[in-house]
Amino acid sequence: MELIRKIVVGINPKDAMAYFVGQRAGDSSVDAILLDKSHFHNTGKRRYLIYISDETTGTKLWKSVEDMPCLIEYDCNF
Repeated sequence: MELIRKIVVGINPKDAMAYFVGQRAGDSSVDAILLDKSHFHNTGKRRYLIYISDETTGTKLWKSVEDMPCLIEYDCNF
């Protein structure tokens, strides 16, 4: 399984939006970034799902990034 640590959304990474696991989002934090394999299989387009979690509401879908230029950074153990 490929664990995504960070996603940078946009054509120019310098001016793009970045989301990473552990990033604060209000009272929550980014819990996971996943490639939606079912969506890719059905449409041929990549869609990334960004989930957030907190202690009171648990984990929930926060954002989706569909068919956009993205730079993906995977979680590697060095």
